[in-house]
Amino acid sequence: MTRQRWTAEQIPDQTGRVSVVTGANSGLGLATTKTLARKGAQVVLAVRDEEKGRRAADAIIAEQPGAHLEVRRLDLADPASVRAFAHQLHTDGYRVDVLVNNAGLMAPPRTLTLQGHELQFAANHLGHFALTGLLLDLMTDSDDPRVVTVTSANHRQARIAFDDLSGERKYSPMGHYNQSKLANAAFGWELHRRLSAAGSPVRSVLAHPGYTATNLQTSTPAGMVKLLFGRLLLPLAQSPDQGALPQLYAATAPEVQGGELFAPDGMGELRGAPKRAQLAPRATDPDTVSRLWQLSEQLTDVRYVLRAAT
Repeated sequence: MTRQRWTAEQIPDQTGRVSVVTGANSGLGLATTKTLARKGAQVVLAVRDEEKGRRAADAIIAEQPGAHLEVRRLDLADPASVRAFAHQLHTDGYRVDVLVNNAGLMAPPRTLTLQGHELQFAANHLGHFALTGLLLDLMTDSDDPRVVTVTSANHRQARIAFDDLSGERKYSPMGHYNQSKLANAAFGWELHRRLSAAGSPVRSVLAHPGYTATNLQTSTPAGMVKLLFGRLLLPLAQSPDQGALPQLYAATAPEVQGGELFAPDGMGELRGAPKRAQLAPRATDPDTVSRLWQLSEQLTDVRYVLRAAT
C-alpha cells in the first residue's frame, strides 16, 4: 500500500460482482453494503432479522435507485439457518465473488445455543467458519474471489480456552468476546494457508475496524462495557463509514494479498485509513490454529474441500 491515505472513492468498479455481507442491516455491515452497492456490486444482505434487512435495503435504494440488493435470512448461531442460506444460494445458481464475514455479537450475559455452544463463539466464529466452507465452491471460479473476516484489535488480548470454551467454569462477557475475535483471526489466517497450499484463487484476508460507533457497543447488556464504550468513550469513536474502510480495502483493493490484516492507521489502530497491521502471535501459532480448525470442523460438521480454479 502506498502512503497515500486510501478512501472508498478508490474502490474499483464492482459491476458484475456479487458480494455477500453478514450483518448487513446495521453498523459496519450496512456501511460496507452501501459502499459496495454504490460501486456497482450486487449485494446479498445476510441478516438475522429480515424485516430490519428490508428496511436497510429500502433506505439504500432510496439513496441509490440503481442499487442491486437482495435480503436473505441468516442466523449464524443456528447451524440449520447457515446450511439453509448456503443451500439456497447454490439452488439459485449464484456465483460469489466476495464474502464479508462481518456480523458479530459483543459481551452478552453467558448464553448457550441449542447445541450447547457459548453464543459469541457460535455466532462470531463457528457460524462464519461453516458459512465460508459451504460457499467456497461458489467462489473458486470467480475472477478475484475473496473472503474477508472481520476481527478486532482485542484478539491480541485473548487466548482460546479449549478446555472451557463455553465458559462453564469461568465466564467473562468481554473475555469470551475477545476469544471469539481471536478465533476469527486464527481462522482467517489458517484459511489463507490452506487455500494457498491447495492452489486456490480465493484470498482469505482479515480486517479490524478500530473503535467505531455501532450498535455493537450501545446494544450490549454488559453494564461496564456499555457504559465505557457505548457512552463515555463514544465521542472518540469514528463513524461506521470510516470504520468499514479496512474491510472494504481488504475486499476490493487490487494489491491486497491473502493472509494480510488491515486496520486503521491512527494511534493505537483506533481510527483512520486502512494500513497493513500485525496479527497476534497466537493467531498464527500452528498448534493453536490447527486445534481450532479441527474443533470447528467437529462442532459444525463442515469439512472444507479446497480446489484450484478450473
